[in-house]
Amino acid sequence: MAAAETSQTLDRALRLLELLAEEQHGRTGLTVTEIAAALGVARPVVYRLLGTLAEHRLVRRSDDGRVRLGIGVLSLARRVHPLLREAAAPVLRRLADEVRATAHLTIADGGEALAVVVVEPTRTDFHVSYRVGSRHPLDRGAAGRAILAGRRGDRDVVSTDSELQPGAVGVAAPVPLTELDASVGVVALGDLDRPLAHRAVRAAAAEVAAALA
Repeated sequence: MAAAETSQTLDRALRLLELLAEEQHGRTGLTVTEIAAALGVARPVVYRLLGTLAEHRLVRRSDDGRVRLGIGVLSLARRVHPLLREAAAPVLRRLADEVRATAHLTIADGGEALAVVVVEPTRTDFHVSYRVGSRHPLDRGAAGRAILAGRRGDRDVVSTDSELQPGAVGVAAPVPLTELDASVGVVALGDLDRPLAHRAVRAAAAEVAAALA
């Protein structure tokens, strides 16, 4: 009996975190009443869950009483980056050499796009230098725009010209995973076989999703 009760409590806590993660895009948070309704439990149950999660800094309550994800989630998220690199690096290596452009895996970090894996092509005279840790607004550049498209359920490839750097062409596709706000893309200066890039980026994004499943 105790094991079943513990499992149910854990399940509710995880579902609560998932609710807040989904709401995080809107930045408004959720009230205790809204959480209780979504989980199908009474308000006292929600208060107990929030108390435990708050101790671990996984949630926080603002002055307006609304509940949002806490800073402790960031610590957990950082530990995921090595897993992302391990899954994505071989795929990006093939993509970079096929398209002859710098390939990258980018994730959403708040309102910014954050490059977590970057692979440069091995068979080009010159290419775009793009470092791990590079950031830019989600609404600028192909990588960020692809993430926003994925949030809307749009899996189309996104192309941009000179949005982040003069002469730079970006092509990116959202990673088809609801659990991960991410995109796979390439960036090149000027000359880029766009039909090839579109096909290769879409296939690479699907391959990364499969590797993470």
